[in-house]
Amino acid sequence: MSTRTLIPPSQRNRPRGKVIYRSTLALVLGGFTLVFLGPLYWMVSSGLKDTQEAVATPPTLFPGSVDTSNYSRAWEVMDLSSLLLNTLYYALGALAFQLVLDVAAAYALSRLRPVLGKAILGMMLATLMIPATVLVVPQYLTVLDVPFVERNLLNSPWVIWLPSVTNAFNIFLLKRFFDSIPQELLDAAAMDGASPLRILWSIVLPVSRPILGVVSIFAVVGVWKDFLWPMLTLPDPAKQTLNVGIYSLANGVPVNVLIAALTIASVPTLILFLIFQRNIMGGLTAGSLKG
Repeated sequence: MSTRTLIPPSQRNRPRGKVIYRSTLALVLGGFTLVFLGPLYWMVSSGLKDTQEAVATPPTLFPGSVDTSNYSRAWEVMDLSSLLLNTLYYALGALAFQLVLDVAAAYALSRLRPVLGKAILGMMLATLMIPATVLVVPQYLTVLDVPFVERNLLNSPWVIWLPSVTNAFNIFLLKRFFDSIPQELLDAAAMDGASPLRILWSIVLPVSRPILGVVSIFAVVGVWKDFLWPMLTLPDPAKQTLNVGIYSLANGVPVNVLIAALTIASVPTLILFLIFQRNIMGGLTAGSLKG
């Protein structure tokens, strides 16, 4: 059965059709490349300009004089090394908690099938329709005085780690992948005397590396790019994340140095995406089909 397309293959294979097809494809790809890479180029190039050229109107396309010292000044003046270490510490902690607790929740919903498991999953997914800003106030009041333990979590890493665990989207992704694992494989392990925990550790997790990689990337990037929650819960400058620290020091530095700092802050996540982009797409579609 042939695949139906907007332009019939017979017309597309003609010389004129090939020219139109390739020209249209080049325009579309060029347009999307400009849209996505244009802001990145502006940010990197503005960090190389002097102060007057960085605020000039209209902006210049290429730096008139390249000044790489802006990046070293941003690194020293804004103490980016400490902010980077703080953000990395929070991100790795959130990653560890999500891998342990979200995997356990997804495995229980997928394979242990508790009573009212579908209702629990449905309520989890319903939280995805609630805007994140609506939850800021109740979350802040909760960490200000945690129920039962009566502790104030402000200025502690727990204020970042604990809210990040409640990620319904990651639990859903993990559950969908666990559902796609052949039941015969798990039944064979159970017949050999393996407990559910042993099956999870020895069978499910080794074959779930693609989706675990996706969840790991989402966990790290989620903490790295967050701004509002760390700004509210980490008022101590020595414990702030990268985004909040740059914002706090923005008024005391020139515009070109500030843009250079923003460029440095963007580099880790860009590298992470470029390295693992295939894992992201492969993990998102790995559990879509069974078999």
